[in-house]
Amino acid sequence: MNTSASSKAVSMHRQAARPSDQVDEDADGLADGEPAQFLTFSLNGEMFAVAISHIKEIIEFGQPTEVPMMPAFIRGVINLRGAVVPVIDLNARFGREASAVSRRSCIVIVEVPAEDGAQDIGIMVDAVSEVLEIPASEIEPAPSFGSRIRSAFLQGMGKVDGRFVMILSIGQVLSVDELAQLGEAANASA
Repeated sequence: MNTSASSKAVSMHRQAARPSDQVDEDADGLADGEPAQFLTFSLNGEMFAVAISHIKEIIEFGQPTEVPMMPAFIRGVINLRGAVVPVIDLNARFGREASAVSRRSCIVIVEVPAEDGAQDIGIMVDAVSEVLEIPASEIEPAPSFGSRIRSAFLQGMGKVDGRFVMILSIGQVLSVDELAQLGEAANASA
Protein backbone atom coordinates (compact mmCIF):
# COMPACT_ATOMS: atom_id res chain seq x y z
CA MET A 1 0.00 0.00 0.00
CA ASN A 2 1.52 3.35 -0.94
CA THR A 3 1.82 6.17 1.60
CA SER A 4 -0.82 8.50 0.15
CA ALA A 5 -3.34 5.66 -0.18
CA SER A 6 -2.53 4.62 3.40
CA SER A 7 -3.10 8.17 4.67
CA LYS A 8 -6.47 8.35 2.90
CA ALA A 9 -7.49 4.97 4.33
CA VAL A 10 -6.45 6.02 7.83
CA SER A 11 -8.34 9.29 7.49
CA MET A 12 -11.52 7.54 6.34
CA HIS A 13 -11.27 4.85 9.04
CA ARG A 14 -10.45 7.42 11.71
CA GLN A 15 -13.52 9.49 10.82
CA ALA A 16 -15.69 6.38 10.81
CA ALA A 17 -14.24 5.31 14.17
CA ARG A 18 -15.18 8.63 15.83
CA PRO A 19 -18.96 9.04 15.68
CA SER A 20 -20.41 11.81 17.82
CA ASP A 21 -22.22 9.32 20.08
CA GLN A 22 -19.10 7.22 20.61
CA VAL A 23 -18.79 5.27 23.86
CA ASP A 24 -16.02 6.11 26.33
CA GLU A 25 -12.74 4.51 25.40
CA ASP A 26 -9.75 3.50 27.46
CA ALA A 27 -6.33 5.08 27.03
CA ASP A 28 -5.59 3.08 23.88
CA GLY A 29 -8.82 3.81 22.06
CA LEU A 30 -10.62 0.52 22.65
CA ALA A 31 -14.22 0.35 23.78
CA ASP A 32 -15.16 -2.61 25.99
CA GLY A 33 -16.40 -5.52 23.88
CA GLU A 34 -16.54 -3.53 20.63
CA PRO A 35 -14.48 -4.36 17.53
CA ALA A 36 -11.64 -1.90 17.17
CA GLN A 37 -9.77 -0.61 14.15
CA PHE A 38 -5.99 -0.75 14.00
CA LEU A 39 -3.32 0.41 11.60
CA THR A 40 -0.94 -2.49 11.04
CA PHE A 41 2.69 -2.15 10.06
CA SER A 42 5.80 -4.26 9.84
CA LEU A 43 8.92 -3.75 11.86
CA ASN A 44 11.91 -6.05 11.65
CA GLY A 45 9.78 -8.77 10.01
CA GLU A 46 7.09 -8.69 12.71
CA MET A 47 3.54 -7.32 12.47
CA PHE A 48 2.44 -4.61 14.92
CA ALA A 49 -0.75 -2.59 15.29
CA VAL A 50 -1.77 0.74 16.81
CA ALA A 51 -5.36 1.80 17.54
CA ILE A 52 -6.54 3.98 14.65
CA SER A 53 -7.78 6.59 17.14
CA HIS A 54 -4.11 7.48 17.82
CA ILE A 55 -3.08 7.83 14.17
CA LYS A 56 -2.98 11.31 12.66
CA GLU A 57 -1.30 10.60 9.34
CA ILE A 58 1.34 8.63 7.47
CA ILE A 59 4.16 10.39 5.65
CA GLU A 60 7.05 9.25 3.48
CA PHE A 61 10.32 8.87 5.30
CA GLY A 62 12.42 12.00 5.06
CA GLN A 63 15.70 12.32 6.87
CA PRO A 64 14.97 13.82 10.32
CA THR A 65 17.20 16.57 11.69
CA GLU A 66 19.41 15.01 14.35
CA VAL A 67 19.29 16.47 17.84
CA PRO A 68 22.52 16.23 19.86
CA MET A 69 22.63 14.21 23.10
CA MET A 70 19.32 12.39 22.63
CA PRO A 71 18.80 8.70 23.33
CA ALA A 72 19.70 6.45 20.37
CA PHE A 73 16.05 5.62 19.61
CA ILE A 74 15.22 9.28 18.89
CA ARG A 75 16.16 9.63 15.21
CA GLY A 76 15.64 13.39 15.25
CA VAL A 77 12.87 15.85 14.52
CA ILE A 78 10.86 16.79 11.44
CA ASN A 79 8.97 19.92 10.51
CA LEU A 80 5.32 18.96 10.04
CA ARG A 81 3.44 22.02 8.79
CA GLY A 82 5.38 24.29 11.13
CA ALA A 83 5.33 21.98 14.16
CA VAL A 84 8.47 20.25 15.46
CA VAL A 85 7.72 16.52 15.73
CA PRO A 86 10.20 14.06 17.26
CA VAL A 87 10.75 10.82 15.31
CA ILE A 88 11.21 7.61 17.28
CA ASP A 89 12.87 4.52 15.80
CA LEU A 90 10.63 1.79 17.26
CA ASN A 91 13.21 -0.90 16.58
CA ALA A 92 15.77 0.96 18.72
CA ARG A 93 13.07 1.78 21.31
CA PHE A 94 12.52 -1.95 21.73
CA GLY A 95 16.23 -2.44 22.45
CA ARG A 96 17.15 -3.70 18.99
CA GLU A 97 19.45 -2.34 16.30
CA ALA A 98 18.42 0.91 14.64
CA SER A 99 16.11 0.44 11.66
CA ALA A 100 17.59 0.52 8.19
CA VAL A 101 15.84 2.91 5.84
CA SER A 102 14.27 1.32 2.75
CA ARG A 103 12.03 2.66 0.02
CA ARG A 104 8.95 1.44 1.96
CA SER A 105 10.02 3.05 5.25
CA CYS A 106 7.63 5.70 6.48
CA ILE A 107 6.78 7.78 9.49
CA VAL A 108 3.45 7.29 11.22
CA ILE A 109 2.37 10.40 13.11
CA VAL A 110 0.60 9.40 16.32
CA GLU A 111 -1.12 11.44 18.99
CA VAL A 112 0.16 10.52 22.45
CA PRO A 113 -1.70 11.56 25.62
CA ALA A 114 0.25 14.05 27.74
CA GLU A 115 -0.45 16.09 30.88
CA ASP A 116 -1.15 19.23 28.86
CA GLY A 117 -3.25 17.63 26.12
CA ALA A 118 -1.69 15.53 23.40
CA GLN A 119 1.75 15.39 21.80
CA ASP A 120 2.38 14.42 18.17
CA ILE A 121 5.23 11.95 17.76
CA GLY A 122 6.47 10.23 14.61
CA ILE A 123 7.27 6.54 14.67
CA MET A 124 9.55 5.09 12.04
CA VAL A 125 8.27 1.80 10.62
CA ASP A 126 9.52 -0.52 7.87
CA ALA A 127 6.21 -0.52 5.97
CA VAL A 128 2.56 0.25 6.60
CA SER A 129 0.27 -2.70 5.86
CA GLU A 130 -3.45 -1.97 6.24
CA VAL A 131 -6.25 -0.92 8.55
CA LEU A 132 -7.87 -3.93 10.22
CA GLU A 133 -10.91 -4.32 12.41
CA ILE A 134 -10.16 -6.81 15.19
CA PRO A 135 -13.06 -8.00 17.37
CA ALA A 136 -12.44 -7.79 21.12
CA SER A 137 -12.94 -11.58 21.29
CA GLU A 138 -9.87 -12.00 19.06
CA ILE A 139 -7.56 -9.96 21.31
CA GLU A 140 -5.62 -11.90 23.93
CA PRO A 141 -3.81 -10.31 26.90
CA ALA A 142 -0.16 -9.48 26.36
CA PRO A 143 2.10 -12.36 27.38
CA SER A 144 4.27 -11.75 30.42
CA PHE A 145 7.09 -13.79 28.86
CA GLY A 146 8.37 -14.96 25.50
CA SER A 147 8.02 -11.66 23.68
CA ARG A 148 11.07 -9.84 22.38
CA ILE A 149 9.73 -6.51 23.65
CA ARG A 150 8.71 -5.38 27.13
CA SER A 151 5.25 -6.64 28.01
CA ALA A 152 4.34 -3.14 29.27
CA PHE A 153 4.63 -1.96 25.64
CA LEU A 154 1.94 -4.42 24.53
CA GLN A 155 -1.77 -3.93 24.98
CA GLY A 156 -2.50 -7.39 23.67
CA MET A 157 -2.11 -9.88 20.86
CA GLY A 158 -4.70 -9.77 18.09
CA LYS A 159 -5.48 -12.91 16.11
CA VAL A 160 -5.82 -12.15 12.39
CA ASP A 161 -6.09 -14.91 9.78
CA GLY A 162 -4.34 -17.44 11.99
CA ARG A 163 -1.41 -15.21 12.92
CA PHE A 164 -0.73 -12.87 15.82
CA VAL A 165 -0.42 -9.11 15.55
CA MET A 166 1.21 -7.33 18.49
CA ILE A 167 -1.02 -4.45 19.56
CA LEU A 168 1.07 -1.65 21.01
CA SER A 169 0.07 0.36 24.05
CA ILE A 170 1.05 3.67 22.51
CA GLY A 171 0.89 5.50 25.85
CA GLN A 172 3.55 3.15 27.25
CA VAL A 173 5.79 2.89 24.19
CA LEU A 174 5.83 6.64 23.64
CA SER A 175 5.30 7.96 27.17
CA VAL A 176 6.03 11.68 26.84
CA ASP A 177 7.20 11.86 30.47
CA GLU A 178 9.56 8.88 30.07
CA LEU A 179 10.97 10.25 26.80
CA ALA A 180 11.63 13.60 28.51
CA GLN A 181 13.39 11.87 31.42
CA LEU A 182 15.53 9.82 29.02
CA GLY A 183 16.48 13.01 27.16
CA GLU A 184 17.47 14.70 30.43
CA ALA A 185 19.52 11.64 31.45
CA ALA A 186 21.34 11.66 28.11
CA ASN A 187 22.11 15.38 28.51
CA ALA A 188 23.35 14.89 32.09
CA SER A 189 25.63 11.97 31.16
CA ALA A 190 27.25 14.04 28.38
